Amino acid sequence: MGEVQRRALEPNEDDRRAGAAFARLVATMRVLRAPGGCPWDAEQDLGTLRTYLVEEAYEVLEAIGEVLGGDAHGPAKLREELGDLLLQVVFQARLATEKGWFDSGAVADAIVEKLVRRHPHVFGDATADSAAGALKNWEAMKAAEKGAGATPARKRAFDGTPKNAPALLRAYRMGEKSHAIGFDWPETGDVRAKMNEELLELDRAVTGGQPDEIEHEVGDLLYVVAQYARHLGIDPEQALRGCMDRFVRRFSHVEDRLLERGKTPRESSLEEMDLLWEEAKRVVG
Repeated sequence: MGEVQRRALEPNEDDRRAGAAFARLVATMRVLRAPGGCPWDAEQDLGTLRTYLVEEAYEVLEAIGEVLGGDAHGPAKLREELGDLLLQVVFQARLATEKGWFDSGAVADAIVEKLVRRHPHVFGDATADSAAGALKNWEAMKAAEKGAGATPARKRAFDGTPKNAPALLRAYRMGEKSHAIGFDWPETGDVRAKMNEELLELDRAVTGGQPDEIEHEVGDLLYVVAQYARHLGIDPEQALRGCMDRFVRRFSHVEDRLLERGKTPRESSLEEMDLLWEEAKRVVG
């Protein structure tokens, strides 16, 4: 590591303030778990915290959406939700401390070491003139780490792709890994053609009426759609989230207009709701 990079890692005033705040959070969690602390916190374990970790991550994603959407309250919401997510990290690290495994400091140290190691173009002698070059360095260092001490037979292309990730996100990440090893459609048009092929196979499965086969083909189609989005430079997870947000926004408009007429959706015809839906597309986007 060069002297400039070494100096850059020395905490500045903002870093020290953040470190002190993190230390207070770690201390607060210790008190909550200690005798005389919070009974609810004391009862939690890794199993019970799993749901909260996932929920808080999604709350962060929602806050990010508000920020990107220009909501004036978005940054404050993001700060709050990031705090809730950080709490889950510190909470689990506290449980690990009590087990004698590691503490919050070890978690922070480990990620700092990883960041330095995987950025040889910043902290070493490698070069990277673009984001693609930086990613290449990252993947090379990651592969070297994973391969250390392991036999070739134990290395797998999709190791490190979380099975519990949302299916669409996992499909996208698997596509990225496939691309990295050269197992990908050469052109975007090839993926589009594959979508047509999968649609035909789904149609045949539907005609056959076998539920297992239909499910199989639906899965194949969704996977290819995710890869088509990747080739287009679109995150399919975010694209679908945006679609659902638009759907809720537009249907809320439909409900409001029906309420003005003294009706509910169940009391309205599909034709009436379709007209209001088209209106919603013009009015609320």
